[in-house]
Amino acid sequence: MTIKIGIDVGGTFTDFLVAQEGRPPRIHKVLSTPGDPSVAFTNGLTEIAAGMDPPLSLEALMPQIDTIVHGTTVTTNATLTNRGAKTGLITTQGVRDALEMRRGIREEQYNNRYTNVQPLVPRYLRAGVGGRLDRVGAEIEPLNLDDVRAAIALYKKEGVASIAICFMNAFANPAHEQAAAELVRRELPGAYLTVSTDLLPSIRFYDRVSTTALNSYVGPILSTYIDRLTAGLAKIGFRGLLLIMQSNGGVMAPDVAKDKAALTLLSGPAAAPGAGLAYTRPYGQNKCLTVDMGGTSFDAALVVDQPIMVNEGEINRYRIALPMLGIHTIGAGGGSIGWIDEGGLLRMGPQSAGADPGPACYGKGGELPTSTDANLVLGYLNPDFFAGGKMRLDVEASRRAIEKQVAKPLGLSIEAAAAGMYRIICNNMAQGVREITIKRGFDPREFPMVVAGGAGPIHSSLICSELDIPLQIVPRHSSIFCAAGMLMSDLKHDFVRTFVANLADLDWAKLNALVDDMKAEGAKLLSEEHIAEDRRVMHVKFDCRYLKQYHEVSFVVPPEMLAARDVAAIRELFHAEHNRLYGYSLEEGNVPVEIINLRVQAVGVTDKPTLPEEPWAGADASAALKGERSVYVPEDQGFRNVPVYDGHKMAFGNRIAGPAMIEEVTTAIFVSGSYDCAVDRFGSFALYRKGMEHLIADAMKPGAAAPALEEVQS
Repeated sequence: MTIKIGIDVGGTFTDFLVAQEGRPPRIHKVLSTPGDPSVAFTNGLTEIAAGMDPPLSLEALMPQIDTIVHGTTVTTNATLTNRGAKTGLITTQGVRDALEMRRGIREEQYNNRYTNVQPLVPRYLRAGVGGRLDRVGAEIEPLNLDDVRAAIALYKKEGVASIAICFMNAFANPAHEQAAAELVRRELPGAYLTVSTDLLPSIRFYDRVSTTALNSYVGPILSTYIDRLTAGLAKIGFRGLLLIMQSNGGVMAPDVAKDKAALTLLSGPAAAPGAGLAYTRPYGQNKCLTVDMGGTSFDAALVVDQPIMVNEGEINRYRIALPMLGIHTIGAGGGSIGWIDEGGLLRMGPQSAGADPGPACYGKGGELPTSTDANLVLGYLNPDFFAGGKMRLDVEASRRAIEKQVAKPLGLSIEAAAAGMYRIICNNMAQGVREITIKRGFDPREFPMVVAGGAGPIHSSLICSELDIPLQIVPRHSSIFCAAGMLMSDLKHDFVRTFVANLADLDWAKLNALVDDMKAEGAKLLSEEHIAEDRRVMHVKFDCRYLKQYHEVSFVVPPEMLAARDVAAIRELFHAEHNRLYGYSLEEGNVPVEIINLRVQAVGVTDKPTLPEEPWAGADASAALKGERSVYVPEDQGFRNVPVYDGHKMAFGNRIAGPAMIEEVTTAIFVSGSYDCAVDRFGSFALYRKGMEHLIADAMKPGAAAPALEEVQS
């Protein structure tokens, strides 16, 4: 029997989704092991084996697993905690300080006390070497190999584990970088090496040098983790396919991940946006917001036909210029700590109690009040049913922590302090959603919100009320949504080549040659990953800008426009995208448009599960009623006895009125006083604004065909 497993390692929990032919998907969660994430990985598989019907040993389960798709936070955590490898940088003489000078723009322009971020490579390990190319790649000065040897000698002496090579204008001619790399490989064969033109052969030196240094900084840690993981899996009998989630929403082979470690910096949350459409298509929607609130962070992303992509971003203030999903992450999770700032204001996060010691209510030594502690005091969590009763929560410990750290300093009751904590963290998350909607030219009110994460459905009603969003969808697999999304992901590889030219005066032969070269490279990788030709898709993008602009706009160019060399149609696409992003275009002014980069994304379409449809059960949900509980209702600004339902007993067609609580083993859903709830034909919980039943009409029709996730993705 074929089994596929999606595994998402988070800061607090490691999530598993087991997809087995002919059976409903199975959800499993274990506490993460931050010291060695692979321990939680193996612990979860062991428990899954024991819970099979009939129970199996781990060794008996492993041969039945066809595919494991894994999202990891190893590189993310190394960057956020500044615990990467000791790295050296070899670059062009005279520009070694570019890594520290950055773009020369202070991030907070009016804050004179705002200090620069500490470079990943200290100055004494940044070596400038002789040799220079001009902007078209012609050699002005030959590469000085003696300088490269001197840098290598320094790195040997200092015990450098990883090296980055990035030269000025190398994007136009990689010869100098390749010569230096050959010498490094010969003299330092054990060092991890990143060459900028192998990773990011595009214009803009600072973006390229920062991305190259970041890749080398996290590369050894990810390589060690993957080697340990693959060896461990082999030892327990795994013979299937291991795939690693990457930041662009696709998956890749472990060897590719080891070479291009920076591609995994958003590995975990990148799985969620691609899965969002699978749950909104039944509602007649081809767009959505996805939000995922876990133990440590809150991730928000936007999907319009496809997840919104960006070609540059920052992590912990370090520049990265690789294609990635436009995910906005803030430190807001179940473990986010409540604290009072110097001005006497209540704050939530970004500090987190994580998995160890965790919130005060976990009883593992934590004494600081967290979002989870506030939720427990407010009645959103059942202390006897957390994780299905496997873990009992200590209400009094939560009350003591909130009283000491928040309530007494602010002169509030414990309940009022907990309500304040709840409102603030919800407001923080609403602001995070604004970052990926309003700031990108989208109105959040027009998007259904797909809510994920173990803690997400407790807070989503207040977030949606803040943003005036009328429809939210909580999938059955909400608590392990990223793990589920991993099984819905395709193989993806991104390529870029700098090609600066006026759109009105293109050298089409050269343009097509560069595009064909990238397509061939993508086809080679997909072939090595055993993707058949009829399962390969190539997307071509142009990065364009108005003449003399600093920033460019990226957009997909359909193959028919390329084949027809239809410059006018391509220009119209650029104007439209520029207008959407910035609220204006210069179409009427006939301002010249120029190309900066050409991009190709090679996609290998994988087999994916379908969403199973449930039989009609009627509107009456009384069979799922468990009882009542006192819960804080924001609309009433006070506590109220509300009905509590068993989410596992609720079925297609069931309806309940808010306020109410829905409990499942891995999550709890708070239906606030502004919303009602219905279970759609795929088992998702649809929370809709009272009086707006028309929003869920399509998804409540029995007998409609379930969408294939493969169709949704491609």
